[in-house]
Amino acid sequence: MVTFSRYELPPLPYSYNALEPFIIEEIMRLHHTKHHNAYVVGANAALDKIEKHLRGELPGLDVRAVLRDFSFNYGGHIMHSIFWPNMAPAGKGGGKPGGRLGDFINKFFGSFEAFKSLFGQAAKTVEGVGWAVLGYDPITGDLRILQVEKHNLLMTAGIVPLLVIDVWEHAYYLQYKNDRASYVDNWWNVVNWDDVDARLEKALNLAKPLIYPSLPLP
Repeated sequence: MVTFSRYELPPLPYSYNALEPFIIEEIMRLHHTKHHNAYVVGANAALDKIEKHLRGELPGLDVRAVLRDFSFNYGGHIMHSIFWPNMAPAGKGGGKPGGRLGDFINKFFGSFEAFKSLFGQAAKTVEGVGWAVLGYDPITGDLRILQVEKHNLLMTAGIVPLLVIDVWEHAYYLQYKNDRASYVDNWWNVVNWDDVDARLEKALNLAKPLIYPSLPLP
């Protein structure tokens, strides 16, 4: 019998009011219990339909629509599951990263200030809704900054997300209205660099993907 694993809403690693004054409790509570939970429910619902289709119980399934729903909701779940621990309670986050992460940022962006400016602009200028992402490229060993619109296009070329910021309006509108830039600027005060550094260390230990050379012509 076909059975897929199901997703669960992870608990926040801090209280809903822990990021105040930079992100208020009302936003965090709604964001976690309503928006993130909706992605978990949506991803699991899509898996239910796919399982039934494989068992012959839904022969007329619109596969394209269901896989689109799964991609969207799965992406939302994964991105939020990184977003929450990427932040730390006010007074315990922010500042500058040290260790290997700090070295990598200096190597690939010239300085932390240059990285912060570029990443901030990426977050502020995502078209419509989406995310800014700092990721590790296991193919080249570089750090990359990406804009991810919506959730469907989660990553590019296997890049491992290390630091993400949600710039969907539900992440800030109740507090910042349409001033996304102020939200992004204040978000730096709660970045959990220890979490980002730990993600980098894990990414460095991943098996390198195989890049197959072109086959010779006969």
